[in-house]
Amino acid sequence: MSGVSTPAPRAGAKQWWGLAVLVTPSTLLFMMLTILFVAAPSMAQDLNPTGTQLLWILDIYGFVMAGFLVAMGVLGDRVGKRLLMVIGAIVFAVISVVASLTTDPSLMIAWRALLGLGAAMMVPSTLGLIFVLFADARQRGVAIGVWAGGISAGVALGPLLSGLLLEVFGWQATFLVAVPIMALVAIGAPLLLPEHRDTTARIDLFSALLLVAGLLAIIYAIKRFAAQEPAGPSIGLIAAGVLIGLWFVIRQLRAERPLLDVRLFANRTVSGALAVFLLAAAALGGIYSLFTQYLQQVQGLSPLEAGFAILPAAAVLIVVSTLSPVFARRFRPGNVIAIGLLTQVIGYILFTQLDPGTGLALVIGSFVLTYPGVAPAMALTTDLVVGSVPPEKAGGASGLATTANDLGISLGIAVIGSIGIATYRSQITQLLPGGLPADATAAASRSIDGALTAAAELPGALGGHW
Repeated sequence: MSGVSTPAPRAGAKQWWGLAVLVTPSTLLFMMLTILFVAAPSMAQDLNPTGTQLLWILDIYGFVMAGFLVAMGVLGDRVGKRLLMVIGAIVFAVISVVASLTTDPSLMIAWRALLGLGAAMMVPSTLGLIFVLFADARQRGVAIGVWAGGISAGVALGPLLSGLLLEVFGWQATFLVAVPIMALVAIGAPLLLPEHRDTTARIDLFSALLLVAGLLAIIYAIKRFAAQEPAGPSIGLIAAGVLIGLWFVIRQLRAERPLLDVRLFANRTVSGALAVFLLAAAALGGIYSLFTQYLQQVQGLSPLEAGFAILPAAAVLIVVSTLSPVFARRFRPGNVIAIGLLTQVIGYILFTQLDPGTGLALVIGSFVLTYPGVAPAMALTTDLVVGSVPPEKAGGASGLATTANDLGISLGIAVIGSIGIATYRSQITQLLPGGLPADATAAASRSIDGALTAAAELPGALGGHW
């Protein structure tokens, strides 16, 4: 009978098992943004990095992942989404093993960057294959919700998993935990997932390199300022980063198929939602990394205790992320996001009132307010952005939203972490006790990890006073 549309086929058990193969690595890949927060002090004792090097170890993964996400999505269209995901899983597993054996901080930065590249190879394929697996709109919506919930859980629970691993093993386990998950992907993907290609897709890896180069030049300059290095080269790096960024934008405007459709920013809903989400994620990423170090290095908690101290905020984040779409159907999504941001602001104000004598309960309570406040923006931004553009631009808008998530957290770690380093170095020399050996003074001036290591090696009275 003409004019009657055929219902989309519904997914069966195989498709739902395939979803598990997609969600599990996605959770792990976003967990890797935060899993080193609790492990950082233990890693610093073994690798002895400078404060700036430690920041690079923490944030370079997210920068590289964000910079290559869209390009790898196009590459997956070209060579096959499933194939690229399996290759990414193998790369991620191998580099994870190599990183766990590394004793040099500079090499660790390089390995974390390559892990970010491996993650970028996988994440776009996980979302793209959900659309291939689930033709029924309602089932696809459920599947995407499960995928997004897994990502939120990964970001939230990374420090807890890290604390559990450090209690039994060393910081190396935070890398090795990825190996069995990636083995599951390499074996399960060919069995449970269909392949999908678009031979007309055009790859623009050069634009991705421009994006990453511009970001890293500016971030490197910020870290140089924090380390109180000569200002001339730092200013030159900022200028170079801005020029590379301008080159990237011009290249996108001239391209028939841009890597990132920068014209989307002319849409006020797109630009406003992404700007709010980027800033909220950046503020949270910076506070998150400092908070986990504060729990261990100031409050004296073990890695496991620090992980459990974060658990209440993580649980609230997962609940709020789940409920935000429900509230957005009854109230304006912008109002739901605004309420979340307001709770973040209250949490940040409470953090400004903390001092060395503040009880642990108030510290954790401040984070419980701050952390879940980003959940509405995390849960609703993608729908807001995608829903405000024509259907043919939905893919590019989705890529922008995912990039903003990774980029925001990494920017926060880099910028707020650099401010923390600069503040520490400007004040520590006034607080050190007299009579310290020169090497202990130098170590304390470099980073708080160096200070704690040096203090442990000093004679009892002097080390205890410190």
